[in-house]
Parts: sequence; C-alpha cells; structure tokens
Amino acid sequence: MTGYLDRLAELLREAHGLPPDHVAATVADLAAHLAQAGGADPQDAFGPVDAFARRLAPSGTSAADEHLETWRWLADTYVDEHLLNRFGDEGWEVERVDPLGRFVSHRDPERPRRWEYRRELITEGGERLDERLAPDGWEPCGSWVVYAWFKREKAVGAGRALAPPEPPPVPWRPTFPGRRRGYVLMGGALALVAAVVVAASTGTGFGVGLAVGLLVGVLVTAWAIRGRRR
Repeated sequence: MTGYLDRLAELLREAHGLPPDHVAATVADLAAHLAQAGGADPQDAFGPVDAFARRLAPSGTSAADEHLETWRWLADTYVDEHLLNRFGDEGWEVERVDPLGRFVSHRDPERPRRWEYRRELITEGGERLDERLAPDGWEPCGSWVVYAWFKREKAVGAGRALAPPEPPPVPWRPTFPGRRRGYVLMGGALALVAAVVVAASTGTGFGVGLAVGLLVGVLVTAWAIRGRRR
C-alpha cells in the first residue's frame, strides 16, 4: 500500500503540479479510506496509479460571463458543504474548482438563482458518479484530488426557488478554515512555545529562546482572539 501511495504522491506533485500540503492531505485521506476497508489493495480499490493520478488532477478552464460577479474562495472539508449551501442560497453558483482547490463561483446580480451542493469521495468507479446522481438533478461542478462536488438549482415544489430579494455583496474572505484545523494549528503553535520555554529554562540559548517564545506566544494569542471574533 505504501509504495502505491508514495508513487501517487510523486505523480500529483511533479506531473500535475499540486501543492505538497494538498498532496499530503490527499494521501492521508486515501490511507484512511483503505484502512477502513480492511487494508484493501490500493491497486484494486483505485486502479492503476498513473490513471488514478490523472483522474484526481483538477481540470476545467471555462470562464464566467463578463457581466457576472466572480469570487474565488477556499474551505476545508469540515465546512465546505455547509458554506457551499449557504452561499448557494445567496445565488452563488460554483463553476469549477481551480488547481489550488478554490471554488470559482459566479453570480448574476440582476437575476440570481439559488443552488444547493453536495460533496462525494472519488474512488474506483468514481466516473459513474455523474450517472448515479444525474436522475436527481445533480450535475458536476468541479473536482479536486479525491473529492468531487455537484450542484443543482434549488427548487420549491415543482418550480424554481425564489431568487434572493437583495443579493448581498461579494464576501471579503477568501478562505474558511474549519474549527478542527484551527485547533490543530493552535496546538502545534502551543507545542512550539512549550519547546522553546523548556530549551530556555535549561540554559540552551536562553536569550534567543525567550525572545522567540514571547514572539510566538503573542502571535498565537492574537490569532486566537481574531478567530474567536470572526
């Protein structure tokens, strides 16, 4: 299993140009998926590694019409579906997912429509997702590494949903990290502060250690306060 995933990571980084941190997260998700499947052979689960890497690589280059508002934003898998449906209710339609994993969205300020979204994990046979979801009105709107997103226009009864009466302005935030990721980052920063304090207390570079510890502590505190305010 390790050899397959190592080769997949290499292809995603070098052949398809995906960022290393995204590749690492993808490989971790795949490893967890295989573990849940009882240690399944990745070759059987995902198919040939070269073909799987090509399927996971993001695609799509179409652009929105010039008169439409366009917004690119990023969210992790802890909050993406919630935010997609929240913004879809405001009239934002996802056109594609770019190579950085950002949702490229557009909205017609004059005639906005409401949308709903869902995320699916791409595994062996994932190319049949479109066929399976199409009867319920879902259409693909982007994919990134191991995930695919689908959209459909929100409806009330047999007709279309009412458009938002006054579409809000374009959101100013480009990224939306989930709380779990924030806790992990804070925990890592606090561990770094603790390591610096220990090094300083043992006499190893006391002045430098103290200065770095204070700086990191201030930054972590400011980051935490800003996150809670948001």
